[in-house]
Amino acid sequence: MNTTAIPARLGSSNRRQWLVGTALAAAAWPALAQTQQARANAGSGTLITRRIPSSGEALPVVGLGSWITFNVGNDLAARDACAEVVRAFFEAGGRVIDSSPMYGSSQPVIGHALAKLGHPAALFSAEKVWVGDAARGAAQMEASRTFWGVPRFDLMQVHNLLGWEAHLPRLFEMKARGQLRYVGITTSDGRRHAELERIMRTQRIDFVQLTHNLLDREAEQRLLPLAQERGIAVLANRPFREGALLDQLACHKLPGWAADIGCDNWAQVALKFIVSHPAVTCAIPATSQVAHLRQNMGAARGALPDAALRARMARDVAAL
Repeated sequence: MNTTAIPARLGSSNRRQWLVGTALAAAAWPALAQTQQARANAGSGTLITRRIPSSGEALPVVGLGSWITFNVGNDLAARDACAEVVRAFFEAGGRVIDSSPMYGSSQPVIGHALAKLGHPAALFSAEKVWVGDAARGAAQMEASRTFWGVPRFDLMQVHNLLGWEAHLPRLFEMKARGQLRYVGITTSDGRRHAELERIMRTQRIDFVQLTHNLLDREAEQRLLPLAQERGIAVLANRPFREGALLDQLACHKLPGWAADIGCDNWAQVALKFIVSHPAVTCAIPATSQVAHLRQNMGAARGALPDAALRARMARDVAAL
């Protein structure tokens, strides 16, 4: 697990020790003290990264998904708003953007944003092939590449295991020819985990994408340990259950431990829980709002929960 430096304003003291040292002030103004300290923690420190096991390349632990949020059609104002989200993403140190042909107009909207921003060199492009007829896969991937306006994709994934037996050999060949850099496969909502496990055990894929969040934790039992064992990077989708998790948590006050890991909102709590698992390479929350994007990226800085706190976070949220 990567670690980050304690923010300079705290010196070399442990955050928990610092909080104890200021207990009187926090008792007098608990909400203010917690919010100010959490903002300082989230906004400072080194960007947290994880390495792709098959190559050693480092990626920030928070990326950007595009399901629903970037499906805005040809509305230029909405496309420009998405471009501002992408701009804020790169400004915050982000790299991984994930999409799929299944996501409506999300691909050309991403392409619009990238062109408007001059095609940032930091981009790590993660795309999917999503067609049952493998013979149509090449054309679909080329159409996706044209939408994005990139010379090649960094990662191509078989979406929801659709036709994976036929698609994977083609993807491995494309990787060998330098037409893409990494090969992956995806699922979501806990579906077809047994088949996914079989693929992870038998195929030399670089990435797997699956659902993992504070409430959906099935992947912790077999898939995440297997990813570590097999040297497979993990993208975690549906970190907020398409917003339903944050809606559920919104009426509850942040627990005291949230400040210990530099969180002043539930989105950061949810993301830090996910990316603190040592098998997870990057979580990919989707948003169409710059303010939410900045909150999300705050989870890529500051302290991460240890195993004991992760367990407590899961228990506390499940009890709400």
